[in-house]
Amino acid sequence: MFKSVVVGADDSSTARQAVIAAAEIAQLAGGKLHIVTAYDPKAVRTDDLPVEFRELGNVNPADALLEGLAKIAAQRGLEPIVHASKGGAAEAIIGVAEQEDADLIVVGNKGMKGVRRVLGSIPNSVAHDAPCSVFIVDTHEAG
Repeated sequence: MFKSVVVGADDSSTARQAVIAAAEIAQLAGGKLHIVTAYDPKAVRTDDLPVEFRELGNVNPADALLEGLAKIAAQRGLEPIVHASKGGAAEAIIGVAEQEDADLIVVGNKGMKGVRRVLGSIPNSVAHDAPCSVFIVDTHEAG
């Protein structure tokens, strides 16, 4: 049923919970897992990187994050496809879902309570604009 699963994640513990849920769904369905993270290219500064990475010139912190998140999926026997996308998180997740003809998008529910719920959150934006089914994982315990 879910041959292409997209999960959006950042470096939070709640996002890791969403990646675990997405990996389990992809594994059970025998599908592909796409892990997406978004970043602002203006916010990526070489000075913020460890010394050993500064000289490489093309290392992006988003790539390092995705490498770590991919290990979560690899522990479940998957070979995830990672996507570091410039721009906003919701747009990046939806863009990859469209590009990969995803059957399911998985996001955590971070930001869906309190003021952010009223002002908007990534899960809310994804749920309203997704080209496919959306699974919002309860990650409050992880946070």
